[in-house]
Amino acid sequence: MSSTVTSIGNATLIFKENNNPILSTDPWLGDEDPAYFGSWIASHEIPKSVKSEISRSKYIWYSHGHPDHMNPESLQRFKSNKILLPDHYGSRIFKDIKSYGFDVDILPDRKWVELTKFLKIQSITTHRQDGILLIEFYGKLFINLNDAGASTCSRYIKKISKNYSHSFMFSLSGYGDADMINFFDESNNRIEPYAKNKRKVGEQLSNFAKLIGANKIIPSSSFHQYQREDSIWAQEYTTPLDNYNNGIDTNLKYYPPFCEIDCNTLEFRELNPKKIIAVAKKPEEFGDSYSDELEKNDLDLIKKYFLRKDFINNYFGFMNFKVGGKDNFIRMNSNSKKGITFQVPRHSLMTAINYRIFDDLLIGNFMKTTLHNCSSLYEGPMFQNFTYNMAKYGDNGNAENNEEVKKYLKEYKKRMGFELIINGLEGQSKLFLNRILINNPKLLEFTKKIYSRIK
Repeated sequence: MSSTVTSIGNATLIFKENNNPILSTDPWLGDEDPAYFGSWIASHEIPKSVKSEISRSKYIWYSHGHPDHMNPESLQRFKSNKILLPDHYGSRIFKDIKSYGFDVDILPDRKWVELTKFLKIQSITTHRQDGILLIEFYGKLFINLNDAGASTCSRYIKKISKNYSHSFMFSLSGYGDADMINFFDESNNRIEPYAKNKRKVGEQLSNFAKLIGANKIIPSSSFHQYQREDSIWAQEYTTPLDNYNNGIDTNLKYYPPFCEIDCNTLEFRELNPKKIIAVAKKPEEFGDSYSDELEKNDLDLIKKYFLRKDFINNYFGFMNFKVGGKDNFIRMNSNSKKGITFQVPRHSLMTAINYRIFDDLLIGNFMKTTLHNCSSLYEGPMFQNFTYNMAKYGDNGNAENNEEVKKYLKEYKKRMGFELIINGLEGQSKLFLNRILINNPKLLEFTKKIYSRIK
């Protein structure tokens, strides 16, 4: 009986029995459906034959709601499929797509679910509203970390992976542009991102694999590029394919992106999809004009959106939205000198506000962001920072005030146990080191290498 696993697109895996596709993950058709307000497209085309396999899959699993994973346009192509979701706190994605008539189920957290005699899956959620999928397929273990990272439940996964002779890891990796990197100083000079260091990605992947006990590596969730005139500057920070195996530990087996693996022989066939040449497109093609000012009720909607999030309201002194060349301030804690200025077109801003997808503005990297008296969007006490409270807890988890966030974190502490605390401490340590070493990139990189090896 033939059994294959195909890795294609940004983060799509296809599991087939006798050429019959059973399960596909995160099918963003990024060669047709842009993401992040038109800012992102895929790096390579998905062959038509592979798209057909995705559409014929009995099950479609989505890890989380970012549009390079669950893209709204791509999602519409899978109304005939059974949609499977992680058990994210708040169930926002489930409620949203259920209301549009999709056949969707929530998988129980950290429990095996049998899809066929030879294929079973286990879904794992994290407090950042990411989802991990473990797939046992014909006696092999496939660990789909996608964007969730390896640290949030590494000990749990390692206990499982040690029971398998062959364990494959699929994970986000790269130079580090798949986050908000479009920062400016108060003199309107761009601050070069950490991604400029262009580290050996293979070393990063190897550390992830060792952390979870995987012995085989396939890069995933990393294959995008930029196409808006106001974001294409970030193209130089995307990771070329030939860098993913740079620094791979020789004790680990590396499989190239975009390949089909035979589960019986463990041999692979490269798919060699056609590279997409990004062409700069005007923001107007996506409804954005930098000359548009806020309309009559816009600022009131923005205020309501931000001020109902207790941490944001208490930690920052102000938010400034520079739209149509005009500053629009929201005053918060008068005792705080911390603030953020966002320079952004009205259409994308109000879409993000109305649909509660502010993270899409950040990751799109066309919104210019200036930090005032703070070092990072991740600055703050343990588990509390701008990005988490806005996007993860607030928009995705429906937890905004202090009591709701407390309840939210309590639930994930129950699910993740001690690993949640460990992850929080690791995050604080990294922020501390970044602040100390930010002006010494070589020492910062050396320190991170030592940290990874110790871990």
